[in-house]
Amino acid sequence: MEPTPETLSFYATYITSFLEPCSVNTYLSGIANELETYFPDARKNHNSPLVTCTMKGAKHRYGKVINRKLPLSVEDLGVVCDDLRSSTNHDDLLFVAQLLVGFYALLRLAELCYSDKSALQDFTKITKCISIKWVADVFSFWLPTHKADSDFEGSRIIVQKATTSPDPYSHFIAYLHSRDLLFPLNPELWLRLNGQVPTRAWFIHRLRHYFPKEVAGQSLRSGGATNLALNGVHNDLIQAAGRWSSDVFRAYTRKNPFFVHALLFAGRTAHDHP
Repeated sequence: MEPTPETLSFYATYITSFLEPCSVNTYLSGIANELETYFPDARKNHNSPLVTCTMKGAKHRYGKVINRKLPLSVEDLGVVCDDLRSSTNHDDLLFVAQLLVGFYALLRLAELCYSDKSALQDFTKITKCISIKWVADVFSFWLPTHKADSDFEGSRIIVQKATTSPDPYSHFIAYLHSRDLLFPLNPELWLRLNGQVPTRAWFIHRLRHYFPKEVAGQSLRSGGATNLALNGVHNDLIQAAGRWSSDVFRAYTRKNPFFVHALLFAGRTAHDHP
C-alpha cells in the first residue's frame, strides 16, 4: 500500500491509541524509510501538512505532562558544602566534588557514576584520571562518550575556578589529593573509599540526606543550565556546553523567560524575595 498522506495520517491516529505520541513519529519515519525504495514520494508524504497537523493534534490530545525533577541552585550546593566543610572523609570529598562538577559542567549522572545494574557497567565509558589537564584556573578531563555522542568521539569537559562559593575547582583538588593518596595506580577518576566506582544508587542516597525525592540526578544538569540562563548566557552556548544535540535543553531552563529578564536587569537572584 502506498504511504499517502491520508494513509500515514490514519496510521498516526490509530497508533497514538497505544503509544506515546512522541514515539509515533519515529514509527512513521521508519515506515517511510522502508517504503521509499518502492514509493519515491514516501518521505515527502510523511512530511506533508496533513500528517504534521495530525501529529500535532495527537500530541495535544494524548500527550502527558513531563514529570521533571526540581533543579538544584547555587544556594543548594552551598548547603551541602557548608555541612561537609570540615570533613576529611574520602567519600564526602568525592560526593561534593561530583555534585559541583556535575552542576557546573552540566554532566549527566550516568557520566559521573556507574549504573546500578552490573550488566550495564562499561569501563570504556568511565573517565580516566590520566585525562585531566590543568591550565591556570581551569581544569578539564576527557569524557569518553555520552548520550548525544552519535560519533563516539567523546568530549573534553572544562571547569573553571569560581570567584564565589561554592567553588568546584578547590573541591575537585581536595578530592583528587585524597584519591591520589589512596589509589595512585587506579585509572578511574571517580573512586569511593572502598576502591569502587560510585554507582547511581550511592550518589542518590547521599543526595537524599540533603534534599527531598523531587531532587534527583537530573537536578544537577537542569540546575546548571538554569543557573547559566539566569546569568544571561545565550541559549546556543548552554546547548553546546551541555552537549545537547537538539533544543530539548530548553526544558532545563526552568524559569519563565520574562522572569529571567527581569532578574538580570534588576540585579537580583532567583531566591530573592520582593
